[in-house]
Amino acid sequence: MAKILVAEDSITDLQFIKSALKETSHEIITASDGEEAEQKARSEAVDLIVLDVVMPKKSGFQVCRALKKDEKFKHIPIIMLTSKSQESDRFWGLKQGADEYITKPVEPIDLLLAIKKHLMRV
Repeated sequence: MAKILVAEDSITDLQFIKSALKETSHEIITASDGEEAEQKARSEAVDLIVLDVVMPKKSGFQVCRALKKDEKFKHIPIIMLTSKSQESDRFWGLKQGADEYITKPVEPIDLLLAIKKHLMRV
């Protein structure tokens, strides 16, 4: 069983993600802003992070960059799940260290497959 941090400030999107993951045996931890996401990632020993880009306090780009600079988090997969769909956004997200960049709306099965793929690497 993996521990997954889901950082999402939209209650609707958070419920969607939790619903998609409810059939799995993974433990889900949530954060509603970038600062909380970074703090929980550092304190909860997570196995994977699903990170929105547009959040209060710190953007997903900032959180991803800060975590991936830390040697302890280089191996932790980060999936950016966002409505920012410009090619420059995707480029920037991957440049910050994200392992995958998925745009909303996403089918639940596609999210589950991405999570499974990255957890297999850990």
